Amino acid sequence: MDGRFTRRQLIKGGLAVAAVPLLPGIASAAPRSYRVDVPPLPWPAANDIVANTTIPTFPDRSFPITGYGAKNDGKTDNTAAIKKAIDACAAAGGGHVVVPAGSFLTGAVYLKSNVDLHLEKGAVLKFSGDASKFPNVLTRYEGIECINHSPMIYAYREKNIALTGSGTLDAAATSSWNKGSDRAYLDTLVAKGTPPEKRVVPGSGHTMRSTFVEPYACENVLIQGVTLKNSMFWQLHPTLCRNVTVDGVSTDPSTAHSNTDGCDPESCDHVVIANCSLGADDDNIAIKSGRDADGRRVNVPCQNLVVVNCVMNGNWGAITCGSEQTGGIRNVYAYKLTVKGDTKFALYVKSNTLRGGFSENINLDSVAGTFARNFAYVTSTYNSQTGSYVPSFGPFTISNCSSTKVAGKTFDVSGLSGAHVHGLTVVNSTFAGVSDTSNTLKYVDNAKFTNVTVNGKPI
Repeated sequence: MDGRFTRRQLIKGGLAVAAVPLLPGIASAAPRSYRVDVPPLPWPAANDIVANTTIPTFPDRSFPITGYGAKNDGKTDNTAAIKKAIDACAAAGGGHVVVPAGSFLTGAVYLKSNVDLHLEKGAVLKFSGDASKFPNVLTRYEGIECINHSPMIYAYREKNIALTGSGTLDAAATSSWNKGSDRAYLDTLVAKGTPPEKRVVPGSGHTMRSTFVEPYACENVLIQGVTLKNSMFWQLHPTLCRNVTVDGVSTDPSTAHSNTDGCDPESCDHVVIANCSLGADDDNIAIKSGRDADGRRVNVPCQNLVVVNCVMNGNWGAITCGSEQTGGIRNVYAYKLTVKGDTKFALYVKSNTLRGGFSENINLDSVAGTFARNFAYVTSTYNSQTGSYVPSFGPFTISNCSSTKVAGKTFDVSGLSGAHVHGLTVVNSTFAGVSDTSNTLKYVDNAKFTNVTVNGKPI
């Protein structure tokens, strides 16, 4: 594969495949079309994003992995068998690669264009503890492009791909190799001008974890219905993709290790995240667009995102922008979110003058629950890192929101003396159970509160 990205170019057009007869042992599937239930949203622009986010479709053909030698004993290495099924499906023009009920051990799974990997009820893909089963691929580690072990599910420059069904992905065994956080090593390579394809992590003496599910530079992606367990790092990480739909996915907070964000769209355009239960030992959803110098080299924003009807059960932000937001974030619409557990913030926006970037036109409506720190926290001095790239924040709009508990202040929003927050509007919101009824608004222009109460008293 050509892993170089000197110019960011997403997929144009489809993958040409020859029409071939179905191979022996391939059964014809009942028609399976995927739909995503999204209610009308209170913003016309958000409804447009949903309408214009293409959901992939697939021919009504089924390729059961057991027809290619896969065994559901939890011990046999099925990496080659699953690859054969995906290759056959792609060669036939696409369809559904079916994982039936049972426990299937595998290495990395690479999805090809026009292929839906479908896990039936009771199906479990158990990812291997053998690092050699996860080949080197182009990835982005905490906002920096590099070559690392493949995520458990990966695709690169593919079109019309899906991961669907009611089965489970279990990464517990990967703990033997999927470890490390030596991002500082990548920083040194970036400073030297080393291109991404030569920033090879395995064998360097440094280790950095691989994400769980990562379509990279793909178009028309659907992730629906599956459950992720025992993650070691970011769980869903669509990167440099267009038209991504995440629907009805569950991530298990009880098995998550540290830094296991639920869903992190990075430098993507048109993303819909709906009807999910996102548990994490970090942010529930963290919107990203690259880090520092490497983020400026790629320079692609994350934009046009809708998050709707989700339960948030991580321990940092329900909706987080950054900190890797060097390429910028714009047009985010979050609606009807239920926040529970130890989630610290409904809205968490973070950058600094080393990172730069922007978060603009960020909107929350009908977000309710308990918050272990603040309802909204916006900081321009994240981790006290400094440089010459001033972040730009705002406008932010919060409407019809509520709390039963806020352990700190409701609003802690700060810009910089030379870079004010460009607008904060809060309307029709009721915050109860607030421990500190003062609010911090520092270098914020055009702050407007209409029909907003904190512990029964109007702001």
